[in-house]
Amino acid sequence: MEKIKVNQIVVVEGKYDAIKLDSIVDGIIIAVNGFSIFKDTDKKILLKELGNKNGIILITDSDTAGFKIRTYIQNICKNAEIINVYIPQIKGKESRKSAPSKEGTLGVEGINKDILLRCIEQAGVTFSGTQLINKSNLTYLDLFELGLSGTDNSSKNRDKVCKAIGIPNKLSKKSFLEVLNRMTDKQQLQEILYGEKN
Repeated sequence: MEKIKVNQIVVVEGKYDAIKLDSIVDGIIIAVNGFSIFKDTDKKILLKELGNKNGIILITDSDTAGFKIRTYIQNICKNAEIINVYIPQIKGKESRKSAPSKEGTLGVEGINKDILLRCIEQAGVTFSGTQLINKSNLTYLDLFELGLSGTDNSSKNRDKVCKAIGIPNKLSKKSFLEVLNRMTDKQQLQEILYGEKN
C-alpha cells in the first residue's frame, strides 16, 4: 500500500497507534504515551518546536481520554498549524486487548486502515499533499436553524449527523462546526436530518 507523505509531524496517543499510522503515513510520528504527556517536559518542548516548524496532524481516540489529550496538545502547541483528524466512534475491542475500552469503542489502533485513511483524507491530507478543504460556510446560526444547537432536539440531531458522516459525537461546538464545514453543507445536513432536498 502506498503511504501518504506528510511534512507535518503526526501526533498520536500511544505506540500501537503509531505502529498503525506508520503503515499509512510516511513522516515523523510521535506517540505522547497517553496522559504522561501532561508531565513529560521534554516531549512538550519537542512537540512545540516541531509543531511550530512543520505543523501537526493530530489523531486521537474518540473517547473522553482522547479528547482530553487532544485539547491539551492543542493548548501547548497553540502557535502551530494543527490539522485535526477525527475517527468515528465504532463499538469494538482491539485484538491485542482482553477487554474493550472503558467506553467500548475502538481507538486509532483498532480502526480499519481504509476508514483511517478516509478520515485522514477528509481532514485534507491526501496523496497529492495537504489541501485546504472548506466545502461550505456554515455558521453557528445555521446550527441553530438546523436544530443542531440550542434547541430541545439538538443533542439527538447532532448524534444523527455524527453517525451519518462518521464523526465522534463528543466534539465541541467549535470543532463540530469546523468538521461540518469540511465534510458537508447545509443541504446535505437537511437531507440527513429531515429528508429535505432543495
